Amino acid sequence: MQIAAAPVITLIIAAAMGLLNLWLGLRVAQVRVAKKVMVGDGEVPQLLARGRAHANFNEYVPIALILMLLVELRVGASPWLWAAGAALVIGRVLHPFGMERPAPNPLRLSGILLTWATIAGLVLWAVLIAYGVAR
Repeated sequence: MQIAAAPVITLIIAAAMGLLNLWLGLRVAQVRVAKKVMVGDGEVPQLLARGRAHANFNEYVPIALILMLLVELRVGASPWLWAAGAALVIGRVLHPFGMERPAPNPLRLSGILLTWATIAGLVLWAVLIAYGVAR
C-alpha cells in the first residue's frame, strides 16, 4: 500500500490559521478581562467588534481549509494553492483590524474580499477538478 504525500500547503496554512485563531481569541479575552465582561458583549463596542471578528474567522476559515485540502489531495502542491493560502492568511489578518474602525474602511473590505475571492476560487477549482476540466 502506497502512502500519499502529505498535503504540505494545507498543513502550513492550517497552522497559520490556528495561530490566528488563538490570537483572535486572546484579543477577545483581553477586553473581557479589562472590562469585566465574562458573557456576551456587555455593550462594549470593542468587545463586540473583536468577538465578531473571531466568530467571522470561524465561519469562513473551515470551508476554505477543507477546499484547500481536497484540491491539494487531488492536484498536489501548486503555486496557485500557495497563492490562495497566502490570500486567505492576509485577508484574515486584515479583517479584525478593520472591525475596530468605523465602517466602511479598507482593512475590513480588503479582508472580506480576499477571503471571499479565495473561497470562490477554490470552489471553482474544486468543481473543475470534479468534472475533469482542470487538474
